[in-house]
Amino acid sequence: MHACIHRGSHEIGGSCVELRSDGQRLLIDMGLPLDAPGDSARFVPPIAGLDGSDPSLLGLLVSHPHIDHYGLLNYLSPKIPVGMGAAARRIVKAASPFMRNGLPSISEGWDFESGVPFDIGPFRVTPFLVDHSAYDAYALLVESGGRRLFYSGDFRSKGRKGKLFHVFCDDPPSDIHALLLEGTTIGRPEPRVSEGMVQIRMERLFSATPGLVLVHSSMQNIDRVVSVFKAGRKTSRKLVIDLYGAAVLEATGNENIPQASWPDVALYIPEFQLEKAKMLPELMERYSRFRIDLSQICFNPGRYTLMFRPRHVDDLGSEGCLDGAAYVYSMWEGYRERGDNAKVDEWLAKKGVSSYSIHSSGHAGTSDLQKLVSCLNPHKVIPIHSFSPERYREVFPSVEMHGDGEWWEV
Repeated sequence: MHACIHRGSHEIGGSCVELRSDGQRLLIDMGLPLDAPGDSARFVPPIAGLDGSDPSLLGLLVSHPHIDHYGLLNYLSPKIPVGMGAAARRIVKAASPFMRNGLPSISEGWDFESGVPFDIGPFRVTPFLVDHSAYDAYALLVESGGRRLFYSGDFRSKGRKGKLFHVFCDDPPSDIHALLLEGTTIGRPEPRVSEGMVQIRMERLFSATPGLVLVHSSMQNIDRVVSVFKAGRKTSRKLVIDLYGAAVLEATGNENIPQASWPDVALYIPEFQLEKAKMLPELMERYSRFRIDLSQICFNPGRYTLMFRPRHVDDLGSEGCLDGAAYVYSMWEGYRERGDNAKVDEWLAKKGVSSYSIHSSGHAGTSDLQKLVSCLNPHKVIPIHSFSPERYREVFPSVEMHGDGEWWEV
């Protein structure tokens, strides 16, 4: 078996790996780079048969539903099957109508079941459910021709499914010839804030805030939504979600995840979603009885926590709605540092809303990366999904560097 990292050997995002064995090929992830501008076509990796014309390309495996791992699927022929988690597939499908340019359509294919192997031509694939900020995320073991490659995907141990990491390390697969290891946090301070700590910090802030709390986080970060919900329930606040949020939460298929129908959850449809709501009558029919108006929130804002998105600023100028309010930035600080949140920050300052940052990383720190390497004991460690691949040799044994576009033997 041979492998090629088409993108991701020296950057975070845009991950794409191709495997080749017995004249057959398999892709793992086909992501859009984090800093990609509007025209994404130039980031499509030079892979033969993406148009469905080459039968040797057997399929694509998507480790998890983050754009930097599947955002180029629009350039993959619908003839080519796609494997991913069943819930992840539903989430992407549910989110697509709400995106300005839509999300990539995903062909049917294989639905991952943790620990259960399946065969694709000469490849045997075993997915392993992992803890990550994307729901239904997997690491992948791929075997062919007597060689075994383990693709870590993106993972951590400090989320609500952190136990998965320790259970895996207690009984890992053996004889791994190559470990493609994500290194998002390499060169950064060790992440120490757990999802549990996020909830505790939010509880304290919610209690101390007399007005509305705006929590700026991705609705697809289901762990974070659960933290906000639980913090609100302990401080007598209702969680307010929009139509997009309701659709994503329903798509998890998990009855333990907050839903629009729960008594401590309310549905608010902002102005920018009203037209979209008319185009989704079935969704509206299911959720309409849980809907509240902005006037209800503004009448008693201290009773609510809003899952905030930047486009909400157009609605939140009502008199009294932001009196005593607080804003919580609950995403990677790097987005804010590069200016992605500048307009929101200006709006907050203008409105006199206090701003806080409460977040837990979706990625493993160096100590957990070392633990994974130790438990798998691979013949070689290959850097991927990192801006600091040159630093792997400082913390891991048997590191082998491979650049984008380079084929190497597993």
